[in-house]
Amino acid sequence: MASFSFGAGNAGKLARIPLYAAGRLAGVVIPRTAGEWVFGSAAGLADGGWALWTEAVERHGADGIWLTGTPDQAREAQRRGIRWAPKSSLRGYWRTARARVVVVTHGFGDVNRYAVSGAFVVQLWHGIPLKRIGLDSPETLRSRFLPRSRVVTALLRAMYRRAGADIAVLPAASQLVRGRLESAFGLPAGRVVVTGEPRVDVLSTGTAEERRAAGREIVEAATGAVAPGTRFVLYAPTWRDGDEDPSIPDAAEWRLILDVLERHDAVLLVRPHHLGAGRYAPPAGSDRVRLMGSDVVPDVTPALAGMDVLITDYSSLAYDAGLIPLPVLYLAPDLEAYAARRGFYGTYAEVAGPDPASDWETACRQLNTVLGDPAVRDERVARSRRLSERVHAFRDGGNTARVHRVIQAGLTARSKGSA
Repeated sequence: MASFSFGAGNAGKLARIPLYAAGRLAGVVIPRTAGEWVFGSAAGLADGGWALWTEAVERHGADGIWLTGTPDQAREAQRRGIRWAPKSSLRGYWRTARARVVVVTHGFGDVNRYAVSGAFVVQLWHGIPLKRIGLDSPETLRSRFLPRSRVVTALLRAMYRRAGADIAVLPAASQLVRGRLESAFGLPAGRVVVTGEPRVDVLSTGTAEERRAAGREIVEAATGAVAPGTRFVLYAPTWRDGDEDPSIPDAAEWRLILDVLERHDAVLLVRPHHLGAGRYAPPAGSDRVRLMGSDVVPDVTPALAGMDVLITDYSSLAYDAGLIPLPVLYLAPDLEAYAARRGFYGTYAEVAGPDPASDWETACRQLNTVLGDPAVRDERVARSRRLSERVHAFRDGGNTARVHRVIQAGLTARSKGSA
């Protein structure tokens, strides 16, 4: 079953209002230390947070500490030999409360959520939004506590806006994306900066051959070796707020999938969203389907370069695939219900094109054609590239450096303003 939903999460926010208030009071009296940075990410030591750590701490000498949320993250921090602390510990609170810069990729809960007020908050986010997020979607304002109460909804909206007001810098991939993020987080002009996203620099550095080899190495280290010519198909459905993925194949669909994979010497890598779960049980006796969840590959972005096809529904990975470039197939059996409940920026057809599949039978026919017909593959790659060009202003591997420069300029301006 899924591990998180907006309804449960927002009910928790309401219950913690006194703790948030106490944290804001503490933020007034606890001095913050220049040069001290705190990092955290729901994805672990990965994503844009790790890219910025490399830039700020390892290249520019910032005094950084990574706050971990799980024992696995703590072990990974130990393995990498970096300074770390559990985010929910007293040390995690104190380090967050003293840091001048707080870097997150999902929300303030990436670090110690009660000690963020007063910091220079850098919200890197974790993907270009296709589905509506934050203040733009009623889904994100649902609560299990008095779910039909307008007062509760208004209070949650006010809390989201207040949290957004703490954000000093939010990088955007392009002007198109900037507008979405300003609206979703309730941010004024100037807070969202078009620098490109640090998390995708890995898809633009080095040669295409080097990136592909590195991506395949990540996949094989996590899921097992394959022959050199074997192709990887990534299936990456997005989160459905506590509901199970409606595209989990049944026995007949698994047979269709395996038939296509066998025919084209391919392996399907199933990556459920890290906030969700699904009962993926492919037929026994075949290694053509392998699970590649966030427990074995915390950051899928570098691995994306080693793929041959992406299958998704509403994931932001669709926007990133064109940086490789990669053909993308869309499988969205709940399109109408999802659009009504969550909503999209623009229309789904603007991203998925005119032919998204509504079931695995259609998706398998499309996959068979893409793997077997170079002309069809080329057309899908061209679609993917055009989509990427709409949303990525930069493809030079310099996004992280640009973000770091913006942060330094912002810190300087804040210091002068308080002098």
